[in-house]
Amino acid sequence: MAVYQNGTSSTCVVEPIELQNVTYSLPQPVAKSYNPRGSSLNIEEVGKEDNDPVENLPSPVVGGEEKLERWNHPRSNLFRTLAAFWSFVVMGSNDAAYGALIPYLQKHYHLSFLVISLVFLSPLVGYTASALLNNSIHLKYGQRGVAFISPGCHLVAYIVIALHPPYPVLVVIFMLAGFGNGLADAAWNSWIGNMSNPNEILGFLHACYGLGAVLSPLIATSMITKGSKLPWWTFYYVMIAMAIIELATSISAFWHASGEVFRANNPRTTNTKDNRMKEALIRMPYARVTWVCAVFLLGYVGIEVALGGWIVKFMLEVRDGGDFASGMTATGFWMGLTVGRIVLGFVTPRLGEKLAIAIYLPLTMALELIFWLVPQFYVSAVAVALQGFFLGPLFPAAIVAATKLLPRHLHVSAIGFAAAFGGSGAAIFPFAVGAIAQGHGVQVLQPVILALLGVILVLWLSLPRIHRKTD
Repeated sequence: MAVYQNGTSSTCVVEPIELQNVTYSLPQPVAKSYNPRGSSLNIEEVGKEDNDPVENLPSPVVGGEEKLERWNHPRSNLFRTLAAFWSFVVMGSNDAAYGALIPYLQKHYHLSFLVISLVFLSPLVGYTASALLNNSIHLKYGQRGVAFISPGCHLVAYIVIALHPPYPVLVVIFMLAGFGNGLADAAWNSWIGNMSNPNEILGFLHACYGLGAVLSPLIATSMITKGSKLPWWTFYYVMIAMAIIELATSISAFWHASGEVFRANNPRTTNTKDNRMKEALIRMPYARVTWVCAVFLLGYVGIEVALGGWIVKFMLEVRDGGDFASGMTATGFWMGLTVGRIVLGFVTPRLGEKLAIAIYLPLTMALELIFWLVPQFYVSAVAVALQGFFLGPLFPAAIVAATKLLPRHLHVSAIGFAAAFGGSGAAIFPFAVGAIAQGHGVQVLQPVILALLGVILVLWLSLPRIHRKTD
């Protein structure tokens, strides 16, 4: 047993075990190692229900080392972490582009609020598929498979969009982009969530998402409204170049992380993957944590993308802003999100995830009220940027909370499912805002966002008490 210092907490790690020598010889009480935290979850009882002694062994982390990995150790992790960071830049650019391009898509295709909102809803199919297939792709192809499939989906989707096809084709191709996003989101969150200092590293990972989301509306708005005033689809030439870089860096970084390597380092996943998913989604008490985190992320991502996606339209029509100034408001929101993930990523572990998010969410709700009730362009622009700042650390904190509340053998299935399921919020709630706006105007954005903030606050408070991570 080795003890590693992680910020203000210590992490106990079971040293590597030769599984083939102990497969059916360890006594049942090994399962008790899952509950050193004294959590209200009765983890020991679940362990006693399983008659397979192998199921009670500590599970390896996704990356293949039984020790907690670091972002720069082993050395191959440095390049892999940077490749994951770039993947999140592309994902952020993908999601934030919708908001900046919605007004121009609407004009180009002559569509109503309801119909144009299908560009938000269509990726839901891709996110749902990625949530279901994430574990199987890891088993068959490993992280190498994710590194090829996700950027490949991005590249194909952006090439088709750049050809500005008929609108129904556009809706279908966004499903492919959604699958690429959901798969990478689940895989890299699960992998980095198991590292030491996860709050800080996940903070930087999701800050890269925010960075892409900052650059995307800035580049798109500048291309369309300034200079030669290019058509909206030329922005996707930029996205094609980014996807090519993503494909090259991801494959080269994770080339040796094949399905064979994954199965060798995670033998229990090979033999019991169906049981793991069932345990994570159906069997209490794990199901409670998995579903609360999944629905929390669903609401959070819905807030993030609905606010970032409709803010330009809101500022144009409700706050009477100019084209460029309104586009820059979206940039301000994503910039706040990025800075918040970096800065508050160091604050959150010191306060504790449960308390920190219980503070950030009411502050965000207060700023949302200011945004809604003070009808001034600049007040709204500042308020939405500050909302981004306090919303920033929510996704990383939820992933870290799940790693602390769930045993390590469920991380790849439970966290992967929660991340991909949560990503579907990027489709559901922005579409809902557009559908409601069809009859009542885009000003419905504010009460919808406020209500969602209240719901995810209640969900967060319903999580069990989070103790120090002692896997």
